[in-house]
Amino acid sequence: MTARELKAQLRNERLAARDSIAPEERISKSLAMAGHAGEAVAFAPGTIVSAFLPIRSEADMRPLMTRFAARGARLCVPAILDKQTIAFRELTEGLPLIETGFGTVGPDAGAAVLDPEIMLVPLSAFDARGHRIGYGAGYYDRAISRLREKGLHPKLIGIAFDCQEVAHVPDEPHDISLDAILTESGLRFFASWIG
Repeated sequence: MTARELKAQLRNERLAARDSIAPEERISKSLAMAGHAGEAVAFAPGTIVSAFLPIRSEADMRPLMTRFAARGARLCVPAILDKQTIAFRELTEGLPLIETGFGTVGPDAGAAVLDPEIMLVPLSAFDARGHRIGYGAGYYDRAISRLREKGLHPKLIGIAFDCQEVAHVPDEPHDISLDAILTESGLRFFASWIG
């Protein structure tokens, strides 16, 4: 089995496990995540943090986003521009949300496009080394690569439930590893910048 095939298998298995979590349980797990990371992630007021509004069975980052905003973070969420590209549009209070592709919602094209300094990254599976499997379209990998080409190095926090952990993610040369992973059990660091 190739690395690509193994990733697809792990993705399907871990997303099925995530899908099996009852909606009310996902809410309590999402609130636990906000409790673990709300104060533990270090940043200065004005820091640009990208998050995401939940689709399907993803963790709901809105409680954590509220905590970060109260600490002075500027929030943004991804919008799919085409089959290759996402942009991070600023999320401000009172701004209407529209469909932004792949089942997501976010601000319209009139919102400011920001370069995140900290990114909350959705994923389908992860391992204890900080390697992740995304959803298969490569949007985040390309977005992170574009930021790095601009000389920026956003800190990457994977967002998942405990049930999405696997023993080993088959990593390939183009894969970008995480600085931390946030689950309902806590915030695990793979880099020292966070705490």
